[in-house]
Amino acid sequence: MKNNFAIIGLSIGLFCGCTDQAINLEPKNVITYDVAFSTAERCELTIIGCYDAAQSGYYPGNDQRRGYPFGAATVEQGDMKGEDMLNVQQFFAVTYNGDYGISSPNGQAHWECTYQMINKINIVIDGIRTAKENGILTAEKAADAEGELRFLRALGFHEMLVYFALPYGATPDASHLGIPVSLEPINSITAVEAAKEAGRATVKATYDQILADLEFAEANLVVNRAGGLKISRATKGAVIALKARIYQHLGQWSNVATESAKIVSASTPFTSSIGGYQLTATPEGPFANNSGNTESIFSIENSVTDNATNNGSLSQFYHTVRSLVCVSPIIINADFWLADDLRREQLLDRKTYGGIDAFWSWKYRAGSAMDDWTPIIRYAEVLLNYAEAEARLNGVTQKAVDLLNAVRNRAVTDASKQFTLASFAGTDALMKAILNERRIEFLAEGRRWPDIHRLTYDKYAVLSADGTAGVPNKASFGSMKSDSYNPASGIVDPNILKTAGFNYQDRRYVFPIPQSETTSNPKLAEQQNPGW
Repeated sequence: MKNNFAIIGLSIGLFCGCTDQAINLEPKNVITYDVAFSTAERCELTIIGCYDAAQSGYYPGNDQRRGYPFGAATVEQGDMKGEDMLNVQQFFAVTYNGDYGISSPNGQAHWECTYQMINKINIVIDGIRTAKENGILTAEKAADAEGELRFLRALGFHEMLVYFALPYGATPDASHLGIPVSLEPINSITAVEAAKEAGRATVKATYDQILADLEFAEANLVVNRAGGLKISRATKGAVIALKARIYQHLGQWSNVATESAKIVSASTPFTSSIGGYQLTATPEGPFANNSGNTESIFSIENSVTDNATNNGSLSQFYHTVRSLVCVSPIIINADFWLADDLRREQLLDRKTYGGIDAFWSWKYRAGSAMDDWTPIIRYAEVLLNYAEAEARLNGVTQKAVDLLNAVRNRAVTDASKQFTLASFAGTDALMKAILNERRIEFLAEGRRWPDIHRLTYDKYAVLSADGTAGVPNKASFGSMKSDSYNPASGIVDPNILKTAGFNYQDRRYVFPIPQSETTSNPKLAEQQNPGW
């Protein structure tokens, strides 16, 4: 999908906070609006450039590509802010042992690369609209293009909310601080100065904009694209799936059900009439064939020649190439993850590192080729989101159990161990099973923190060691031995839980706005997250 021209001169690179290195209005490879949007083909390349920005931005202060906003680094952070994956080499300061701060380069890169992507999107939206006015693009093509861009922008805004703002339920009307909602291109000195005065919108206002972007995208995007583009480019089905996720974070369960029903058939086997989605036959299906499976709804494409490099590629982080992240005994030993579950066989690998015979994720298999695609939304998530909505709305129903079983039973093939209505004494038991299933199914995909975050003020909140909502205590690799792993035993050695968790009132619960942003944006300096 990509080529060298994809990283176009439109990458003026102005981040929302307008840091010094970003305020460069005459980059070496600059391409003017007149040239960039002069033909339909060049308009297409500007759109591809926005996907390239989503794949991986550049690390602050140098030209090295990293895994933000949607590469291995952000996936790793989503895992490290939970308890089920384990930071082996302490490579990131997101282990929360006291060394994360306002100047931590990973937090800075996460913020800046995401807003760099958003600004490129805003520039291209402006150019696409001009191209339509000039007759270069048809109204239909321009609307589809803008739909793609607004899908990516919504994805970026939500990424920032989950990491840099408290959840929707923190105040009754969600009037607490969210993130800057940047909708205009920052492509001139005047725009730079205006951006410096911009502050954070409320969480409600930010979600309103996300939903406005997605409503536009759903109305205008195509249903299918050719080949692997059906997964690596936004489609109507991807928008609907993301809307269901957004409503889940809002706790609006009837809306989750409504959106899910658009792409989930009324009965088993569950399929989608929009996009043709269905679960792959085996758990490893989406990972064994990134570009050609029926389950992946939207992923970030990587190839041997175009990837996030060893600083941002999933196989480098999650397997034994660089050996940064392994699977924790906390989830390996969990008794709700059955010993004969096929995901243990197909999606785990056991290898020795540092004298410990540890478990590693085998979802990302490319090794030094680094062409694993980054999974953003899979059909398995749609089904589990729908199951949760059904359970919350109607309790223990056959539909809720069927949706849960659709995901679980392709891995739990012994009929005697599969769930029935009689397996659940009430809604709480079913909800526990659904949330546990999410921990297994999305292991090593960065989805644990978003679940912890959205559940903070919920009846089913993840609990810290003091019994309040937060992050549980986590295992420390240096305290482990090979026999710390005892699969499906239900027993975790307390002596390995050396990385202390914290509750939602701890300042580390959400990231601070990076100092690079607060230094250059006085409004953001006034709106720093509490405790930082």
